Amino acid sequence: MITDVGAGPHGQAVATALTRVADAVEGVFGALREVRDASARCVRRRGRPPSTADLAALRPLLWARLTGNGVAALVAGIGFIAAPGLLADAHWYLEWWQENPSGTPVQLLRDLDPSSSAFYDYTHWDWYTGPRSGAERTVCGPYVDYLCTDEYSLTLSVPVVLDGAFVGVAAADVFVRRFDGAVLPALREIPAPAFLVNASGRVVSSNTARWVAGSVYRGAEGFTVRPVRDLPLSLVTTLS
Repeated sequence: MITDVGAGPHGQAVATALTRVADAVEGVFGALREVRDASARCVRRRGRPPSTADLAALRPLLWARLTGNGVAALVAGIGFIAAPGLLADAHWYLEWWQENPSGTPVQLLRDLDPSSSAFYDYTHWDWYTGPRSGAERTVCGPYVDYLCTDEYSLTLSVPVVLDGAFVGVAAADVFVRRFDGAVLPALREIPAPAFLVNASGRVVSSNTARWVAGSVYRGAEGFTVRPVRDLPLSLVTTLS
C-alpha cells in the first residue's frame, strides 16, 4: 500500500510511479524466489554431497524465465551461484543462463580456476556479498556488465539457505534500457525531478538529466525520499 504521497494530481503521479516500480521489481524477485527454492531442493543432501549434475535440474525453470513475456521481458540472465566448496565436483560454480538472439538460452561459462589470471571470483561482487551478509533482497547497479553482456545492467539477488546455512545466491540480470522501458513513463508523469535509488544511493532510473542512472545520491536539501514498498529501492522527488 502506498502512503504519504500527498493529494491531488502530483500525489497521484507519485503513487502511480511507486506502484509501477514495485510491480516490475517484485516480478523479478518473484522469479528469484522460485529459483531459490528450486536450488535448495537441488543441493539438499541425499546421503552424498551435491554436484553440478544436480543443478542441471534447474535448467527448465531458468530457461522459462528467459523466454516469453512478463518477467521474461525484463530478465536477460538468471541462475544459481554456488557458495565455494558447496559442490563435490566443482569448488566454484555458476548454473547461469542468458538469453540468446537465436531464442535458445545459452549457458554462461567463466574461468573458475583460481590459478588462472582470468579467474572469476564472484564472491567479491555486491550481488553476492549482500545476500551472504543476510540481505533478503539486493539490487546492484547500474553498471556495465563487461563479464557477461557488455550491457548497462542491474543485478537482483536473494540468498539461498538450506537448513540454516548459506549455500549460494539466486540472481537475475536486468538491462537498464528494459527497466527504463517499464518504469520511466511513470516517472515522467511526475511534474518535478524524480529518480530511483538503490540501498547504496546509486541512481537506477531518472526523469532528469541532473541525476542520471549510475550517479550517486547522498541526500540533498529539498528532496523527499519515499520507500518503494519493502524493496531495497526508494523514489526521490522534490515534491513534499
